[in-house]
Amino acid sequence: MTRTATTEVSGSAGTGTGPGGASARRLPERAVAPLRGLAGLAGLVVVLEVLPHTGLVSADYLPPASETVRALWHLLAEQTFWTALGDTLTGWGLGLAISVVAGVAAGLVIGSVPVLRAVAASTIEFLRPIPSVALIPIAVLLYGADLRSKLLLVVYASFWQVLVQVLAGIQDVDPVADDTARSYQLGTWGRLRHVMWPTALPYVMTGIRLAATVALILAVTAELVIGAPGLGQEIAVAQTSGAVPQVYALVLVTGLLGVAVNLVARAVERRALHWHQSVRTEVAV
Repeated sequence: MTRTATTEVSGSAGTGTGPGGASARRLPERAVAPLRGLAGLAGLVVVLEVLPHTGLVSADYLPPASETVRALWHLLAEQTFWTALGDTLTGWGLGLAISVVAGVAAGLVIGSVPVLRAVAASTIEFLRPIPSVALIPIAVLLYGADLRSKLLLVVYASFWQVLVQVLAGIQDVDPVADDTARSYQLGTWGRLRHVMWPTALPYVMTGIRLAATVALILAVTAELVIGAPGLGQEIAVAQTSGAVPQVYALVLVTGLLGVAVNLVARAVERRALHWHQSVRTEVAV
């Protein structure tokens, strides 16, 4: 009996079926996943470097990756680049902050009052699908090529991302929990704090993460089309002057900025929802 038990335990440890073996399998997977992403990125860089030299694509329109990197290196030494980056981040940050505050406040008020929600539903469904770029002529007429034009587009696009998620979160509140709070004579503020907000918070964080990406897209779009100061304006100027490697370098910066925004938003979401089952399951896995 002792010999058999010892054999089973040692076999379990050797094959990785026990807890230690499962951890041993998971840890390499966590280390391999980033390496796979880097390998894919390296493959893309190689393709972009080789493709212009093959003659399939003219280097006048698609310069090799090495030229794009050199152009980016020169941009990093210019004050105008950092000023443009600051202008883009300013428009993105202000627009996102306004849209989050307005979206959360409006969502909580509308979602908490059934009559108000029913009245506002048709208006929301009418305004939400309107593309923000369709407001560019109005923004130019009102504010010209100003920061306010950029904020108008950013806030309009990001606001709906937050509002819709907050309304979905309020609607997902457990009626039994709400009735229990009422039976304990909790007021509107008490039910909002202890019942509605914990349920809606995961939806709110999802809305903020989506709004952060949308806000960056609209900020660069406003700069590119309207001519508001920022990276988009620098891309338009480089394209007009025929500085193709600089165009690709600036596009690369906007892409990296988008990746950074998404990573930061996900980190904030995991931090704010550390108690939530979805985050705890993700950490465990």
